Amino acid sequence: MKTSTTQHGNKFSSFFCNLFGHHYVVSKKVTEHIKEYKCLHCQKEVTTDVSGKLSALTPQMQDINSTLEDMYRKRHNRQVPQVA
Repeated sequence: MKTSTTQHGNKFSSFFCNLFGHHYVVSKKVTEHIKEYKCLHCQKEVTTDVSGKLSALTPQMQDINSTLEDMYRKRHNRQVPQVA
């Protein structure tokens, strides 16, 4: 049986998500508060926006998240001087 695929997976997976909702799992932890998620069934990717809601993971959002992740990592990897 040949299945046709859509932008976010095959038709059955998309139907499953339309009927029951997406099953998102964390695919990347950008910061403590911002994460990227991916649906297990249809492979749709979303991220948290500035208000904490899920929004589509566009190429622009991916670029913003990668820049934010670099800044976050650099800030937390700095050595804090110890005061005696």
